Amino acid sequence: MSRQASDLPVVTVNVFPGGFNWGLYVGQDKGFFAQHGITVQMQGTPNSVTQMTDFAESKFDIAMTAVDNIVAYVEGQGEAPIGPQPDFMAVMGSDSGFLSLVTSPAIKRIADLAGKTLSVDAMTTGYAFVLYEIMRRNGLDKDKGDYEIVRAGGMVQRWNALREGRHAATLLSAPYNIIAKNDGFTEFVKATEIIGAYQGNVAAVRRPWAKQNRSKILAYISGYRRSIAWLYEPSNRSEAIEILRRHLPQMPPDIAEASYAELLDPVRGFFRNGDIDREGLNRVLELRSRYGNPPKLLNDPEKYCDLSYGEQAG
Repeated sequence: MSRQASDLPVVTVNVFPGGFNWGLYVGQDKGFFAQHGITVQMQGTPNSVTQMTDFAESKFDIAMTAVDNIVAYVEGQGEAPIGPQPDFMAVMGSDSGFLSLVTSPAIKRIADLAGKTLSVDAMTTGYAFVLYEIMRRNGLDKDKGDYEIVRAGGMVQRWNALREGRHAATLLSAPYNIIAKNDGFTEFVKATEIIGAYQGNVAAVRRPWAKQNRSKILAYISGYRRSIAWLYEPSNRSEAIEILRRHLPQMPPDIAEASYAELLDPVRGFFRNGDIDREGLNRVLELRSRYGNPPKLLNDPEKYCDLSYGEQAG
């Protein structure tokens, strides 16, 4: 590379903790972002309310977040009291969210969740609507009081609450669904097996920042794509797991191995090209039209994303 990484323009990326940041870890450690002319610095967030509030205040450049969060805040339906955010938009797709319904060991079938407490990150954003829809398709309706919903925060907080017996079920993704299964909890179903294609995590930016920093966004997408391609190469498996454990040192080797199998599944793993799944985005809008408040019919996916960045990036 022509310059040292420390000399390159910095792009700050805000993330939730989890194995789904693997592409970022690889891009940093293997120099793929630097090869495209940027240094990526990661920031953690505990929940979507904090992330979207900080995003609106320009505390970072790129949010790796559920695209439903972007839709929610563009439409003024977000849980954080920051009003509509029409400048939020998605520029790259990462994955389906890798969501699994995980329950306490006492739950033997989804119907047993009747009258129980289920947890979400936020009541009206993120993946809450996916949970509501899984329950609805199994005969349990939140609006009829068939179960109780509580806000518990991000995935780490929800797993801890489930493990401590404070809630009966939640949605988890790798590695937390794997950890839960190893601890005797039940993974009932992958969300996409119930609801079909779903656009989960995306790279999101603010339109004014994007207008002034198009080259940084293109570099980020290009570096990220290179990272995912590297991860999918079987000969890189051992090094990939080493990178994951270096960034998540508390992760045991067996959990890292299982995370590889799940996050790099040939069919359900990371999106190889970083495109936004149009069918999956339409599903997000369908669910938000059903569960969002105030009620709105949402049917214009172009309002929430700009595909030109992905089309131009290498």
